[in-house]
Amino acid sequence: MDMTISPEAAAWFKKELNLKNGDSIRLFPRYSSGGGLHPGFSLGIATEPPARPAAEAEQGGLIFYMEEQDLWYMEGYSLSINYVAAEDDIEYVYQPLSAAGQAKE
Repeated sequence: MDMTISPEAAAWFKKELNLKNGDSIRLFPRYSSGGGLHPGFSLGIATEPPARPAAEAEQGGLIFYMEEQDLWYMEGYSLSINYVAAEDDIEYVYQPLSAAGQAKE
């Protein structure tokens, strides 16, 4: 699983969640009535230190990660987290991985 976070998205997380450099954001699948990558689930966030991280990315002094038991949600996909200025919010962009493990363009 490949994960990228834009600098603007990291700044948004810092502002909205009152985070500082060195803090961690866990990404995990959660039950949801909304649409996500899998029906009935969406991507949740929590500000907690990693226990058994299997994927991580650093941006803007923050560590974004997924625990080993949560990787099923992203199997076959990469994740980009971007800031949307018009909405002052973030968006999750899922890209299917090619057979070589790289996101398809």
